[in-house]
Amino acid sequence: MVTQLTLWDWPDEKSLRLEERERAKLELRYRPVMRYVAELRKWVSYVGNKNVPGLRLYRYKEAFSYEFVRRFVRRFRSEMPTPVVLDPFMGMGTTPYTARRLGVQGVGVDKLPVAVAIAQGLASLTDQVPGEVYATFERLRKEVDHADPAPIASDVSIVQRAFPEDVRFRLQQWKRVILDLPRPIRDVFFVLFLSILEPCSWTTKDGQFLRLRPEKPLRNPDDVLREQVLRAEEDIQALQTARERETWGPTPRVLKGDARELSTFLPSDSVGLIVTSPPYANRYDYTRTYSLELCFGFVDNFEGLRNLRHSILRSHIESRLDETKELAPHSAVEEVERVLRGKDLNNPRIPIMLRAYFVDMAQVIDEMFRVLGPQGRVVMVVDNVRFEGEMVPVDLILSDLAHRVGFEVEEILVARFKGNSSQQMKKYGRKPVRESVLIWRKMS
Repeated sequence: MVTQLTLWDWPDEKSLRLEERERAKLELRYRPVMRYVAELRKWVSYVGNKNVPGLRLYRYKEAFSYEFVRRFVRRFRSEMPTPVVLDPFMGMGTTPYTARRLGVQGVGVDKLPVAVAIAQGLASLTDQVPGEVYATFERLRKEVDHADPAPIASDVSIVQRAFPEDVRFRLQQWKRVILDLPRPIRDVFFVLFLSILEPCSWTTKDGQFLRLRPEKPLRNPDDVLREQVLRAEEDIQALQTARERETWGPTPRVLKGDARELSTFLPSDSVGLIVTSPPYANRYDYTRTYSLELCFGFVDNFEGLRNLRHSILRSHIESRLDETKELAPHSAVEEVERVLRGKDLNNPRIPIMLRAYFVDMAQVIDEMFRVLGPQGRVVMVVDNVRFEGEMVPVDLILSDLAHRVGFEVEEILVARFKGNSSQQMKKYGRKPVRESVLIWRKMS
């Protein structure tokens, strides 16, 4: 259901505060293309993947759903200049996975190595023969007791505190025998291994943090891995059945790379549709949220984790910025930064993070424009943010940046309005924050 957007208190020229004028102009400029779509609410989150074969095996909580990708690929498929669907922030690989099941080439790119491993493992899962994963698990179970523990980034504090010593040792033994497997089944098992780290630990992914929960009951690694193996076997059978009635595309291309540098490894005009969701400008640090996975599989020590943190898109509070060379790419960003610098923030680095985020996203938009073919579209899920009462209309700023490089902003579909914390409402009143789906078309 698409309805006129009536839940937003639109500004008018007479009521504008000087310090919000640039943001208000954007609200008025893009009001004609903005709509509230109730059905989008259930598609833009990971919840929709809980029963999808393959995608249900790993809880990547920032992902959107299979159904979200399916609907937009089907909507724009006949207008795609080339049958290639790209996600430059692929996360667990929902977009390339869905593209394959719809008969087109899927390409996924991500800077975070854990995301690349999960997406690659799920791509490999779709080609497995029923029974092979369980047979491999039974063989590994006979070997694991005698395996030397594989190295991990043991100097990282959360790793030291997240597990009892015997559980950590057992996980390192499982890592050893899994890494000795040949590909592609090793890729499948590594996803299953990563999926058991949290239930075997005293940690819980909670918002922007990986929180310690000492009262949390721990699972035995052998037991929970076996459960995941059995679920994988169920999914392999379901995928085989689906493949008999669907026309699948080629195996997805999964690339470790930077969305700010897409044109260095993807040809110009080679993509027909982009379906993606970049990190939100909400201070979340993926290297903290997924620190267990990173420390068990992808970094050697704390220095490696820190270096990775400073190489990803700058949406977190430790973002570094050259303030003399990296200027705000939009007047609304300048306005937000100026207002926030005059407030008593709970973290003074928030304005730095916001400018760095939009500098990076401006570069991403340039790169998407280069690799997308003429008349190709971008479908992007983004979330607005609010700091100390100041709204940051991420959806409108990014859309205006896209318009400047040659995109037509066709629609801004509001999926949901998020509430504010009780502290924010008490201090600044209730003003909902949009989560939106942006649809842009590349003009030839």
